[in-house]
Amino acid sequence: METLKSYYNLTKPGIVYGNLMYAAAGFLLAAGRHIDLPRLIAVLAGTTLVIAGACAYNNVLDRNIDSRMKRTKKRAMVTRVISTRSALIYATVLAAAGFAVLAVFVSWLVVAVEAVGIIVYVLVYGWAKRNTVHSTVIGSVSGSVPPVAGYCAAAGQLDAGALWLFLILTFWQMPHFYAIGIYRLKDYKAAGLPILTVSRGVLAAKKQILIYMWAFLISVIMLWLTGYAGYSYLIIVGGLSLYWLRLGIKGFSAPDDDRWAKKVFGYSLIITMVFSLMLAVNAWLP
Repeated sequence: METLKSYYNLTKPGIVYGNLMYAAAGFLLAAGRHIDLPRLIAVLAGTTLVIAGACAYNNVLDRNIDSRMKRTKKRAMVTRVISTRSALIYATVLAAAGFAVLAVFVSWLVVAVEAVGIIVYVLVYGWAKRNTVHSTVIGSVSGSVPPVAGYCAAAGQLDAGALWLFLILTFWQMPHFYAIGIYRLKDYKAAGLPILTVSRGVLAAKKQILIYMWAFLISVIMLWLTGYAGYSYLIIVGGLSLYWLRLGIKGFSAPDDDRWAKKVFGYSLIITMVFSLMLAVNAWLP
């Protein structure tokens, strides 16, 4: 039973569930009131398997880094509960099954979109996090693929709606992960990773957080302005985005950086859940 739990955790379930939410939101936004339920189930199943496989690959690649970080040193690849060979086979089977589901029941366009995501996450991000301060941007690109895949599954094409979803999620992830970089700074230093807070300091991260919060707000508005979302979406998500921006500005006078960063992180989770919900019900609201 413990081994089964270890295999389950190897897929980073929290990341899988979050990205599943984004894929569903993207699909429902594009589908409007004409929801093809079998297609929705297929894209969610395929996406789940692909992301689970990508996360398992990531755990294999990061086992040495994880051994140096307090929050990750008990992962299965570090404690050797699962062998590297077994983990690689597991990851490959999951990803291959996911792509098969997408190819047979959804479309080759979605297969291509998700293939880009897994390549960027496993290979490009895997290299970048060890070698460049820009790894967070690269990781955010791969993290923005699921809503695009869901959207394309329903729309049957890549268009401006898919682009805005991609940009919104990319810009959202930057403050989200930079906040983690602030309150987990000791862990990242111990791992020797050249993320922004380690390489250039907390103040530099605060500046970047504010820039990306502005970019997030603008892209949220653009999804409405270009006709892909309604007024209800604009009022609710735009209002939350403004408050998040206000919180980002307060960071420059925050007496406790860790406490402030945890607020930024926590509020980012609220925003992304509300954002996904508003996309899902957009067709039924003004």
